[in-house]
Amino acid sequence: MAATFLTHHAVEKPWGRRDLAPLFPDAAPDEPAIGEIWYDDPRGGAHDLLIKYLFTSERLSVQVHPDDDAARDRGFARGKDEAWIILSAEPDSTIALGFREPHDAAAVRAAALDGSIEHMLHWQPVQAGDVIYSPAGTVHAIGKGLRVVEVQQNLDLTYRFYDYGSARELHLDDAMAVSDFTPFAGKTIARPIGDGREIMAEGGKFVLERWSSAGLQDVDPGTLPLWLLPVAGTLEVDGRAAGLGDAILVEGPSRVTLSPDSTVYAAYPGADVLGNLLGSIARSTSDSSCAVTG
Repeated sequence: MAATFLTHHAVEKPWGRRDLAPLFPDAAPDEPAIGEIWYDDPRGGAHDLLIKYLFTSERLSVQVHPDDDAARDRGFARGKDEAWIILSAEPDSTIALGFREPHDAAAVRAAALDGSIEHMLHWQPVQAGDVIYSPAGTVHAIGKGLRVVEVQQNLDLTYRFYDYGSARELHLDDAMAVSDFTPFAGKTIARPIGDGREIMAEGGKFVLERWSSAGLQDVDPGTLPLWLLPVAGTLEVDGRAAGLGDAILVEGPSRVTLSPDSTVYAAYPGADVLGNLLGSIARSTSDSSCAVTG
C-alpha cells in the first residue's frame, strides 16, 4: 500500500492538559495530564520527519535544538528544525521565538542562571491558523493554552536553558553551544502556488503546505515521503476515510479526496519547493473539479 495510517501514543507532561477533545478523548480527572501525542509508523522504522500534537496548560521551558552539524557531532543522524500549526489558542496565548535584541553569550548565560532569560525573548501572540517555522538554533518557548500540531525533523533532543524553577534537568552548556543569540529573522507568510494550495513554511529542512480545495486529486510524492494531516473536514486516501487527529504517510501514487471545507497540511522533507518536487507532489486528475498543479 502506498499510504500508511500512522498509529499514535500519548506522552505525559507536567505542562500538559486533560481536555484533548475534539482531537482525542479527554483524559479522566484522576489520570496524568497529556502533553504530547506522537505518531508512529506501525511497520516500524524511523523517518526524516516526526509528527506530534502538543497540549499546553502552562509555558514550556526556554529551550533550543541543535542543527544538523551540531547533532551529528554528538552522534545523532540529524538536527531539529520544527514548525508549529496553531489549532486553538486562548486570547493571551503566546510563543517566544528568538531574542528581542542581540546579546553576547555571557549575558545569555547569566540570564539563564537568574531566570531573566524569559524576559529577553520575543514573545508574540498566536491564534488558530498561524504557522511558525523555527529553525534549529533558535531559542524558543511555547506558551500556555495551546493545541498545536508540531512537524519536525525526527530528533528527540532538547537543551533547556530555564524551566521556571522546576526540578527538571537543565542543559546550559549544550544549549549555549548550539544557540543563535540574535533576534529571529524569519517570518511565515502563506504563499499560493496553485488552486487551494499554499506554502506555509519552507525553512530548508522540510516544506509544509496547506491544501483547501475540495475534490479528487492524484498524489504522487515521487521518491519523497509525504505526510498528510487533516485539521478540518475529512478526506479519503485510497478509499479510506481520515479526519481530525489522523496522520497518513504517503510513499507512492495515491488518490486523495478532500471534502468541502476541509483543511489538510502536507509535509515533506527537503528544501526544494519548485522544480520536480512542485510538479509531482500533487497532480489533478482529469475528473477533478479542483486542479492542484505545479
